[in-house]
Amino acid sequence: MKKLFVIGMVALPLILASCNSRPVVTRVGEGWARTSVNATIFRKNSLVSDEEFQYVAYYDSTGVMMLGKRKHGSSNWQVEATPYTGNVRDAHNIISLMVDGDGYLHVSWDHHGHPLNYARSLAPQSLELGPKVNMVNDLEDDGVTYPEFYTLPDGDILFVYRYGASGAGNIVLNRYRQSAGNWVRVHDNLVSGEGQRNAYWQMAVDNDGGVHLSWVWRTTWDVETNHNLCYAYSPDGGYTWRNSDGAPLSLPITYEQPTVIVEIPQKSSLINQTSMTTDASGNPAIASYWTARGDSVPQFNVVYRTEEGWQLSRASKRSTPFYLGGGGTRRIPVSRPQLLSEDVGGSTRFYLIYRDEEVGNAVVLASADTGTDMQWTTRVEESLIVDQWEPSYDTELWRNKGVLSLFVQRVGQGEGGEREVELAPQPVRVFDLDKRALKRYFK
Repeated sequence: MKKLFVIGMVALPLILASCNSRPVVTRVGEGWARTSVNATIFRKNSLVSDEEFQYVAYYDSTGVMMLGKRKHGSSNWQVEATPYTGNVRDAHNIISLMVDGDGYLHVSWDHHGHPLNYARSLAPQSLELGPKVNMVNDLEDDGVTYPEFYTLPDGDILFVYRYGASGAGNIVLNRYRQSAGNWVRVHDNLVSGEGQRNAYWQMAVDNDGGVHLSWVWRTTWDVETNHNLCYAYSPDGGYTWRNSDGAPLSLPITYEQPTVIVEIPQKSSLINQTSMTTDASGNPAIASYWTARGDSVPQFNVVYRTEEGWQLSRASKRSTPFYLGGGGTRRIPVSRPQLLSEDVGGSTRFYLIYRDEEVGNAVVLASADTGTDMQWTTRVEESLIVDQWEPSYDTELWRNKGVLSLFVQRVGQGEGGEREVELAPQPVRVFDLDKRALKRYFK
């Protein structure tokens, strides 16, 4: 991958609570806010950077897909409307964005069991998209949901999505070959639901190109049937896979194979999807929330791999109980989290980002260093009230320059059945905080 550079940013400064750190918040435009479609956890990515520009994607107040870019160091966004729209009333129908090693934008949008919607920019660093095209002309009809892009160190891109339906779906994996300028199928069915269940996943790519996959299983349309935290690893860009003990996995990966790293029963308020990162040595870490046995309050947990095996750290001290059940997009008191890591001289520092109704639906940042007794420090950013927002961030900017760049928008969400709420269009903003400021913030 090409190296990134960032110079000092000048924009509307925002003072973090109880801290002298000065993050930067810039306004991009006005976005649809009556559902959480612009701000769900499985947007991979809402923001992404190449060596010169940062890019953003969102739906405007009428459902038109907007693309924007700014030079690193600038507070001025160039925003353009695309010819494409999405069903913004369904929060599943997100926009996923990536830039390849040559500077071309790749965009996929508007899916909840639909045909593939995918387009590429007409030129490097351009916001003008070409026509919709297929990738490999197979398994791209009515059945695509949760499209996500991931970059590899050589500039290639992985594209992963669910083919099928809730409770009965499979994971499809494609690869964009930068040298050839085309997509190839890696696996028609990487993780199989066998017609009885489906996996809700997230991926992470480490600095050496190893691909890490974590997921939870669901056996019906009802979120209460989510259970078990699972993990698999590919050393070769997604072609072959192993479990956490290094044993080869036969493909497709199925329910009975030894991939469970934390047993979590059904009816534990375990949320869909997971959040993943890796440390400087390529060890995986996974974040989610669920309710422990004998308790009624869901807590955020981080599960991470060390030489001694998998460790689990409870990362929150919530006091308000709730229970996850039912179908459709839920209005939940907390967001799903994002997890980032930083090398701090022989150990790893994790940063956990989420939203919690207990603190007025403000953005929460938590941090802890690995060790025998991880102690989490939590800070609430009371200036960022985001309602039903979930975090997404610029993975490439964090990886290459250590800048946390969050997509931030206040959004609403009705309870089940893809329902809207009455909420006027809200500003789309980008919140930037570098590692130095993060370090001061958590002292």
